Amino acid sequence: MGEQAGRVLVVDDDETVRDVVRRYLEVAGFTVEQAGDGAEGLERFAASRPDLVVLDVMMPGINGLEVCRRLRQSSDVPIVMLTALGEEENRIAGLQLGADDYVTKPFSPKELALRVASVLRRARLPVAPAPAPVLTDGDLRLEMEARQATRGGRELALTTREFDLLAYFLSHPGTALSRADLLERVWGWDFGDQSTVTVHVRRLREKIEPDPANPVRVVTVWGVGYRYDRVAP
Repeated sequence: MGEQAGRVLVVDDDETVRDVVRRYLEVAGFTVEQAGDGAEGLERFAASRPDLVVLDVMMPGINGLEVCRRLRQSSDVPIVMLTALGEEENRIAGLQLGADDYVTKPFSPKELALRVASVLRRARLPVAPAPAPVLTDGDLRLEMEARQATRGGRELALTTREFDLLAYFLSHPGTALSRADLLERVWGWDFGDQSTVTVHVRRLREKIEPDPANPVRVVTVWGVGYRYDRVAP
């Protein structure tokens, strides 16, 4: 049953937290491997290639943000961060580095198990077919099969989630979309912190807007969410 649910690597320097998380994840059907610090976490990831990583932010030595950054250099493995209450900057930094979700300490182990299952379920879904193999808007071009994005002929360094978000926007121009809509349709989550969407939109604007502070493509619809406005007819 565990192999079917997935293999999870839990990286946390608190042995008690690791043990509690392990027990709840195993009850949910996951196979769990543990690491007590960032360096060991990177080693175990390289050796076993788990399906998902639960990663504590605050650890001695190589902290969780640096582990997340290094994992994202070579892998799209789903990452759920553990952040302490009040560590909003670390939470946002984790999302910017490519984490898929986060849970705030003190947390409910049951909620964490549900988050892990939700993130992993989304990661296993086939990419929804785009209306066209190539999506364009002015100097912006997305090659869907190659999953390559360029602006003005120069390749954009987009994370997997940023690419999916941009593809969804380009496929639905002129439509006001709430953060809840985007969380469900791009992330595949029916629950979760909507600030995840806010952070990814901010990062996407930095890469596709001439002036990210005054966006003309991904515009804010006050009281609703966002709308993609095409710059080319």
